Amino acid sequence: MTEPNVADLQTPSRPRKPEWLKVKLPVGESYRNVRNIVNENKLHTICQSGNCPNMGECWGMGTATFMILGNVCTRSCSFCAVKTGRPTEYDEDEPRRVAEAIRLMQVKHAVITSVNRDELKDKGADIWHKTVQLVKEFNPLTTIETLIPDVKADWDALITMISAGQEVVSHNMETVEELYRQVRPQAKYSRSLEQIKRTKEYGKRTKTGIMLGLGETEEQVFRSMDDLVENGCDVLTLGQYLQPTQMHIAVAEYVHPDKFAMYKEVGLSKGFKYVESGPMVRSSYHAERHV
Repeated sequence: MTEPNVADLQTPSRPRKPEWLKVKLPVGESYRNVRNIVNENKLHTICQSGNCPNMGECWGMGTATFMILGNVCTRSCSFCAVKTGRPTEYDEDEPRRVAEAIRLMQVKHAVITSVNRDELKDKGADIWHKTVQLVKEFNPLTTIETLIPDVKADWDALITMISAGQEVVSHNMETVEELYRQVRPQAKYSRSLEQIKRTKEYGKRTKTGIMLGLGETEEQVFRSMDDLVENGCDVLTLGQYLQPTQMHIAVAEYVHPDKFAMYKEVGLSKGFKYVESGPMVRSSYHAERHV
């Protein structure tokens, strides 16, 4: 009797990664150019810190998502590859270096994000404001999306973060309400919805992202869509969750591309202005389309 191959033995919590999730390797002159600019300016990118599967494609096109306020996060979300701990970095020259890097890369649409800095009184809002201001000053024709963290209901900090001239303000919900305690234990579903609502009321184009494959049901996704539309969200991105290490929450399901296509149709029918939906989609993927 032939012994089974260990690699073929799958458990419900460890489904086999399907063929449609192949990642392009980072290669090419544009990729090397972006990498050199990031390294020479001592900058962080979520592309690297978050193990983004699209890094090769995006960097090969000359774009990157810059991560400000260091690369150590005060949160410990179960899905995220960014380091967790007590941050020590607070670099007041970082806004200038980000603006200069974007100028050197000749970026037409810039995406900027950050770690959570819950230990700072203003949640890092001052650095956020200065970064966007300088990017606009150095690159007056560049549009900007800021993917901002949860401000823990510090609405003054929120206004400081979003009032510097960026065109799109994104805040990721990450998952459905029923999975928040497991996926985002230091966040609150209702608080993130209110943050999006207040951002919309301020007059910004609003955006969020949700990961699929964590164990959510279709009905839960549909309810999240309804909640987001009700609170003024303009743009929704849906992508497949990929487990960064064995220490992170396991993938419950690899969602088929056909289901992603269905979610896109449903999302548009519910009132989103734009829906980006597919296994390899991440919140900043094709972000230039979302302005």
